[in-house]
Amino acid sequence: MHMTKKHELFMNSEEGKEFVEALTKMAKDEIYHTGSTYSSNATDHPDNIISFVDKHIEYVLSHPGVNPTHYVSNLRLMTRKR
Repeated sequence: MHMTKKHELFMNSEEGKEFVEALTKMAKDEIYHTGSTYSSNATDHPDNIISFVDKHIEYVLSHPGVNPTHYVSNLRLMTRKR
């Protein structure tokens, strides 16, 4: 994904770093379904696989109205193994 100046500012902000850290912790934790998924974007993902972390970073960057803290909270609820 092409990084605009606004995206770079978010990723380098404290909120952006905490967001990436939370996603990374979730991906390493066995209590969440965090497998890689198919991506149709062969330019950015030549093997057509996108990691859990990258997928959700791309989503938040492409939807600026989303609150990253609330997004992670909802993601934890939706991906938790039962």
